[in-house]
Amino acid sequence: MNEEVLVSAHPVSDEMRAVVLKHLAELETQHQVTVLFACESGSRGWGFASPDSDYDVRFVYVNRLPWYLTVDPGRDVIELPISGELDINGWDLRKALTLLRASNPTLLEWLRSPVVYQRADPWFDRLRLLAETHFSPVRGYHHYVSMARKNLREHLYGDVVRYKKYLYVLRPLLAARWIREARGVPPMRFAELAAQTLTDPALLDEINALLKVKMSTGEAGTSPRWVGIHDFIERELAVAMAHVVSDDREADTQALDQYLHDAVLHVDARHRNKD
Repeated sequence: MNEEVLVSAHPVSDEMRAVVLKHLAELETQHQVTVLFACESGSRGWGFASPDSDYDVRFVYVNRLPWYLTVDPGRDVIELPISGELDINGWDLRKALTLLRASNPTLLEWLRSPVVYQRADPWFDRLRLLAETHFSPVRGYHHYVSMARKNLREHLYGDVVRYKKYLYVLRPLLAARWIREARGVPPMRFAELAAQTLTDPALLDEINALLKVKMSTGEAGTSPRWVGIHDFIERELAVAMAHVVSDDREADTQALDQYLHDAVLHVDARHRNKD
């Protein structure tokens, strides 16, 4: 199946990109941090945004050296108040590396987002390589299966269903299938994920129809149950829950410590040269 057959789009205008970059520059100055990378998460990153979807901007940043040398740890999250369609928040690098060691799927998706607003090279590529090296199929699999099960139970059993909720179940189910097939870290783009894990033409056609409606309708858009998709979801979840993924790898904390050390000293030295 050619992935281009499936509808996919990551709509971020030049004007909105400029707005996001302005906010990132302001928070760097206000909090005295350096953004290592910033990306689009959520539906715009997955490729099925509605016309009124928010911009979910996520980033990882580095503090100045003194921040890491205190007995009491400081706040390791920066969250800007949600303004209109903009939702911007990020994690300090040490927090991000702690989550990376635990193979946090959310961070892995950020690092694989097709929409990157800002990146510091070579630090972005080095962090992404660390994330993929430390990927745990067991943790990733359980995360995605639990997410699919929860969203199915909470959102898909009514007579009327929101379009996006089908995708919020399909995406983690297909990510779990990707892991089950021993392919490593699942791609973030839903079109790529579906095209490379599904072969049933009727199911793909129905998913494509759902994508087209979802991407042309507001976030709150609803419809009666999509029978083919719903039946597939229940069958696939049963398979996913019965499967056991094994993995004996251990996180290399030394490599993560080295990255933190190098990045913090590099950023701090750059700031000192400016001061």
